[in-house]
Amino acid sequence: MIFNEDFETLPREALEAIQLRRLQSLVERVYNLVPFYRQKFDAAGIRPGEVKSLQDLQRLPFTTKQDLRDNYPFGMFAVPMEQVVRIHASSGTTGKPTVVGYTHRDIKTWSELIARTLSAAGVQRGDIVHNAYGYGLFTGGLGFHYGIEYLGASVIPVSGGNTKRQIMLLQDFGPTAITCTPSFSLHLYDVAKDMGVDFADLSLRVGICGAEPWSEAMRQEIEKKLGIDALDIYGLSEIMGPGVSIECLEAKNGLHIFEDHFLPEIIDPNTLQPLPFGEVGELVITTLTKEAFPVIRYRTRDISALYPEPCRCGRTLVRMARIMGRTDDMLIIRGVNVFPSQIEAVLMEIQEVEPHYQIVVDRVGQMDTLEVKVEVEEATFSDEVRQLQVLEKKIEHNIKDYLGVSAKVRLVEPRSIPRSEGKALRVIDKRKI
Repeated sequence: MIFNEDFETLPREALEAIQLRRLQSLVERVYNLVPFYRQKFDAAGIRPGEVKSLQDLQRLPFTTKQDLRDNYPFGMFAVPMEQVVRIHASSGTTGKPTVVGYTHRDIKTWSELIARTLSAAGVQRGDIVHNAYGYGLFTGGLGFHYGIEYLGASVIPVSGGNTKRQIMLLQDFGPTAITCTPSFSLHLYDVAKDMGVDFADLSLRVGICGAEPWSEAMRQEIEKKLGIDALDIYGLSEIMGPGVSIECLEAKNGLHIFEDHFLPEIIDPNTLQPLPFGEVGELVITTLTKEAFPVIRYRTRDISALYPEPCRCGRTLVRMARIMGRTDDMLIIRGVNVFPSQIEAVLMEIQEVEPHYQIVVDRVGQMDTLEVKVEVEEATFSDEVRQLQVLEKKIEHNIKDYLGVSAKVRLVEPRSIPRSEGKALRVIDKRKI
């Protein structure tokens, strides 16, 4: 289903005309209202009036997370505080959080974008949505909450945590859709199994999962265990929150970016030069309609690619590939670039293991070591030690064959890796300690 056909099915030429008008308005506004951008534009030798085409976007300066922290808390806002009706902040683990603000119009725009997102997942009026994203400063919970109401569906504002209570609500309230991280959906399954609850007996038919990278193999695991369609969603607080892009239920083949609000680019993270459609690089986004907290060419650090071909769902919006990792959490092991999602993809091809794992990186002398701890199924864990050793060697061989780097695989008993009710802690890098 398409929520806003006027914009989601526009011919490319018409969409680019809208993007250019909004980009020109944006650069004029931030130059006059945000000292940071005025200084950046002046240093780059460009004035707002010189933006004549979308190609001129490449002349504009980048914005980084560090820029946001340097202007903490409200230095990047483009409106006075009396026009800011809500403030969110990122859940960063180091340094100052990144703070974002919203006007009344921003909240309405965000809500409409989430309504588009839900519609792409087949959610409509009459559906009940179990919203298990965290409420508070994190943008996920409240972002979805307002969008669900905007769509006209019913929202259960359950937030994170209280997993057993959530299982009870899934049984009693009969939600048809769930929004949560992919790792939490699998945690719900494990807890439900312990409680004797079968997801096949629930009313759920679709899950909208995001906030952490996940693989196609994990999607299949979620869909198999929970008996739902699992769709990938993308967003980040610095841009808006959830609702930047979403897979459609019809194709599940790339995430449609709502380009009338977000202007995407893919750049080479080393040279910072734009890359053509189809090439993998760092995703950069410019917000075209945000009032309180607009950003120009924000370097997301997320690795993806863009595909312009129209989708069979009818949307003409460019699609982004599933996030493959981040430029700043990419592991370099003995000169080889490794993303956790690549290791996950290898693990998910092994029938005997569970989708719960942890990657431990360390340094012994001058040599980096890579250890992968992964849970095995209960039946497999009870096998003879020799059989477990054979399985470990098999996984080690597959990782070496796929990634070109050696790893020590350690099979651990079921439920021994800590569960997360938010983003899963996949990597422990002891080299930084």
